Amino acid sequence: MPQTILTAVHHELLIKKSRFIACVQPMTDRAAAQKIVTELKSQHPGAAHVCWALLAGGQSAAVDDGEPSGTAGRPMLDVLRHQDLEGVLATVVRYFGGVKLGAGGLVRAYTDSVAQALLTADKIAIIKQRFLICSAPYAMEGMVRREIELAGASLDNVLHADDVKFELSLPATAAEALITRLNESGHGRITWTNPDDE
Repeated sequence: MPQTILTAVHHELLIKKSRFIACVQPMTDRAAAQKIVTELKSQHPGAAHVCWALLAGGQSAAVDDGEPSGTAGRPMLDVLRHQDLEGVLATVVRYFGGVKLGAGGLVRAYTDSVAQALLTADKIAIIKQRFLICSAPYAMEGMVRREIELAGASLDNVLHADDVKFELSLPATAAEALITRLNESGHGRITWTNPDDE
């Protein structure tokens, strides 16, 4: 199950006099990620490289920023994928210490920087939500409210008009079962509205 992290986590590695400053943080999209990377470059003008990897909203990126191709961004992205993360940006600022690490050494350094930072991350599961709208006669309001609560749904809005209109959200995996239960309990008197029609 995909996960994201609650807050930014950091780790710093020192390998053969080179400093690797890693940060993994929640991120919504590529534009926001590029803004963070630009800010990092201005905050660290003496850094040799600001490498980054992104997994957010179906967008991904792996940027080596001058390191040999495939030695920084891709290994960082692999760590994020291996941990089944989504909605995250990993950055590593490298200050070159004068000793070349070789391709294998760079891959290990960038991989370890991100992996070590993630050891302290508070991860939470990403649960896809579904939004539902239904109407019921006033006499069924209590029953509908009980079913919504039993399903673990969040009651977002209730409108009292000719009928009682309920707007709710719940994990997508539980939606069909709730619809079936309400249809059966309501004996065909529950009406459903497509949220897109609202």
